Amino acid sequence: MTFSPSGAFNYTHLNANGTTTIKSGPGMLHTLTINIKGATGNTITLYDNTSASGTVIAVVDPTQNLITLDFDVAFVNGLTVVLATGTAADITLSWL
Repeated sequence: MTFSPSGAFNYTHLNANGTTTIKSGPGMLHTLTINIKGATGNTITLYDNTSASGTVIAVVDPTQNLITLDFDVAFVNGLTVVLATGTAADITLSWL
């Protein structure tokens, strides 16, 4: 299945540890912005899935810098984000 993005990006803001399914089905991850750094070993794991398993898109350490990471990658099954361990970062993801 081919995904053809059009229009503005959607966004999701997260600021607590946990698992969040952002989208089911095919889409595109545009950016991940770390608005407020996490602490004490906090991590962000992005999955191409509707659960916290399967293909890992990226594992990000949000404890070092305030930054926007450009991904511009397609996912097939869905997009799930896990913020884990320590004090959660405040993040925003943009996606289609």
